Amino acid sequence: MIRRAKRKRWHEYEGNEYLRIGSYNIHGCHGVDRRYDTSRIAQVIEEMGCDTVGLQEVGVRAGVVDTAPQLDSLRAATGMEVIPGFTVVRHGGDFGNALLTRRKVLAVRRYDLSYGRREPRGALEVELAIGGERVHVIVTHLGLRPAERRFQVKKMLRVLHDIPKEQCVVVLGDINEWLPLGRPLRWLHGLLGRPPAERSFPVWLPVFALDRVWVRPHGALLTFGVHRSPTARVASDHYPVRALVAVHEHPRILPHA
Repeated sequence: MIRRAKRKRWHEYEGNEYLRIGSYNIHGCHGVDRRYDTSRIAQVIEEMGCDTVGLQEVGVRAGVVDTAPQLDSLRAATGMEVIPGFTVVRHGGDFGNALLTRRKVLAVRRYDLSYGRREPRGALEVELAIGGERVHVIVTHLGLRPAERRFQVKKMLRVLHDIPKEQCVVVLGDINEWLPLGRPLRWLHGLLGRPPAERSFPVWLPVFALDRVWVRPHGALLTFGVHRSPTARVASDHYPVRALVAVHEHPRILPHA
């Protein structure tokens, strides 16, 4: 009889060569109790145990230069470096993306994914130095309409094709794809491989796997899971997800964080 190797858990992986990364739609720091509270979001981020976290629906207020007040609060509370996304910098909409990280940042690129007169959207690409390697992290939040998402994923695929094949890539965010066989998901799976998916929305009854993480090479994804805690249950309408990525080694995917 063949014995399967025991699966390692999140905390059993040690070393800076592992990227601990999460994705969290913070809903403008408004909880399900309708209370605005950046400290709860910061607490959830700390609970996740990640060194890098992509955020969606960061609140943006007109007239603020370079960053949103929410990001100032999260920077102070977590001690992480903050990189604002396209709509945060441009103030083209009510919400935007951002990346929080403790890793060394090598380069930042911002892409406009806005579709017609729909709410402005964008993608944020940040190159991080991890274990002597260059890792590309792309944070996004796709639109609500199918045509909008198809347009946005096509633009993202062009960005991904331009990244050297030998470099690790992590794509994460709120994909807003409610159907498991939707074309945007199929296109991303076709290029990056099909990762595990877990239900993260809404927090009171999670039925949709809207929050996703893809990794190239596919086998570099070690664990993936939804972070559920009492604070996460009220801080936003989404649960955050987190993943462990092996930058140097590429074993088979283990589905649970």
